Amino acid sequence: METDATSRPRLLEPPGGFFIWMLVVLELVTFGVALIALVVSARNDPETYHQSRLLLDPRYGIANTVFLLTSGYFMAESVRHFHQADRSRARRRLWLAIAGGLAFLGLKGVEYADKIAHDHTLGSDPFFTWYWLLTVFHLMHVLVGLVILGCMLRQLATIKGDDFEAGGIFWHMCDLIWLLLFPILYLIF
Repeated sequence: METDATSRPRLLEPPGGFFIWMLVVLELVTFGVALIALVVSARNDPETYHQSRLLLDPRYGIANTVFLLTSGYFMAESVRHFHQADRSRARRRLWLAIAGGLAFLGLKGVEYADKIAHDHTLGSDPFFTWYWLLTVFHLMHVLVGLVILGCMLRQLATIKGDDFEAGGIFWHMCDLIWLLLFPILYLIF
């Protein structure tokens, strides 16, 4: 809670500001609706969804979960050090958060290449249509998140606390969305 001699306590304003939280809610609703549509679609052809899901290698999903959660940890640590005015440690943790995001992208690229090589592409069956739509949409969020983290790193000396928090919140949203996608796509069907 930030205060100074001329302002009131910010009891009603969330960390990062209202806009980032409106975005998070909108994105979670969007992914939630898509996941519900996936589940409804799977009820029409459960065997195809099950057989197609077996073609995914859960080791990719597990490794990417570790990459994003580790990255999220370093992002949280970066925010903590930022608020402690330790910009040097905040910078190092932010670099580690970015590295985790890049590792996610790299492994996702390997997984995508494997799917394409085996002709499991967008439109090859209903499951893979959902797989590609959901994971590419998530990948776009990770890319945007990495751009945001890069901008934060570049402006670390001058960035405001709410902006730094908002960047961290966006990055954690990417983690959260992946934690919804991974079990549904790789484990459940």
